[in-house]
Amino acid sequence: MFNQTPVVKLGDTFKKIGNFQKRFGSIPNILELDHLTVSGDVWFGKNITLRGTVIIVANEGNRIDLPDGSILENKLVSGNVSIIDH
Repeated sequence: MFNQTPVVKLGDTFKKIGNFQKRFGSIPNILELDHLTVSGDVWFGKNITLRGTVIIVANEGNRIDLPDGSILENKLVSGNVSIIDH
């Protein structure tokens, strides 16, 4: 049922448990995740699904917000992004 454990690499903004916890609206669904790299000022909404290889990099001084219900599969997200559902 389960493949191997995903590789997860989190940047310095996630090192302290308080910072880590406040950046996640809820624990993402990672059952189909192979690799996750997150660096910079990144915030996860609730009910996020991560699949395959996902790399999220907020450039220095910028912020990335992933809204509730986002599904990222084999994606590279970088820069200063606010994803808005319409």
